[in-house]
Amino acid sequence: MNTIPKDLRYTKSHEWVKQNPDGTVTVGITHHAQDLMGDMVYVDLPQAGAQVAAGKECGVVESVKAASDIYAPVSGEIAEANAALAAAPETVNKDPYGAGWMFRLKPANKAELDGLLDAKAYEALVASEKH
Repeated sequence: MNTIPKDLRYTKSHEWVKQNPDGTVTVGITHHAQDLMGDMVYVDLPQAGAQVAAGKECGVVESVKAASDIYAPVSGEIAEANAALAAAPETVNKDPYGAGWMFRLKPANKAELDGLLDAKAYEALVASEKH
């Protein structure tokens, strides 16, 4: 099994969330998610200033196998999208927890972050999905 970073939070829809010192959160898709999808060919991300709602779709990733929605882990305002992914979507495959981040978000309610999965709970979710 791949390594699941312990310092991140996770969603049941396979997004990861990193809390930043400035109060924003960085969001991406997990190694597990990109591994299931295969080689990324297209990424459509929300624009800065867009309002997103927790659990609602706010972007799309497409791979050679499938297209999948990206869901907002918490409600808030998009602070920045990773524009580099438009020209290099394969970065998501190469470095999903680093340069392959999707967007940064200003949470409207930081308490929503407490509802996300920790690494141990996410690891159990991934294990339960394997048949």
